[in-house]
Amino acid sequence: MNIKKAYYLTSCVKSSQYPSFSHPEFAFFGRSNVGKSSLLNMLLGQKGLVKTGARPGVTQTINFFIVNDNRSFADLPGIGYAKLPISLKKKFMPMIKEYINSRENLKLAFVLVDARRTPGDYEHDLISLLIDKKIPVAITLTKCDKLSKNELAKSINEISNTLEIGKESIFITSAKTNTGRKELLSLIDDFS
Repeated sequence: MNIKKAYYLTSCVKSSQYPSFSHPEFAFFGRSNVGKSSLLNMLLGQKGLVKTGARPGVTQTINFFIVNDNRSFADLPGIGYAKLPISLKKKFMPMIKEYINSRENLKLAFVLVDARRTPGDYEHDLISLLIDKKIPVAITLTKCDKLSKNELAKSINEISNTLEIGKESIFITSAKTNTGRKELLSLIDDFS
């Protein structure tokens, strides 16, 4: 897929606010500080389109982006940042569940995992929810530039085993080096 233009459309916290269109949609999920905003900017080829912050927890709504006028990307709130107010954190998982359960044009979910971390309950619960809704999942390892080849191979094995998912569903990325951009855009094409 060649991205000619991409722009921010709207932010929502509930399904009644979601934009109504039939474009194939691609959603990006991940813990706070996993590098979701940086990955989206890398994919879209625009540095500042998706807001990034010096501190985790910047994304607190579902942000929709239009790509080439025929696809949409949804940036979901990050889970797990300890310094956010508890009242706000409690809203995130229901918001994510409502999105998954109500978005009929969702074609593929990218579940981002920091290549240096072991996935936990959040990733397991999220993947189960997506699989129950028959939404394909691409495990997207971020910050891969921070690991050596051997460390990365070990991480892929561990994440594959922990999530009980085949290595063919795991994609290696780095927003810093553009690693994985071509593969993810090609995957988006396959599901469009």
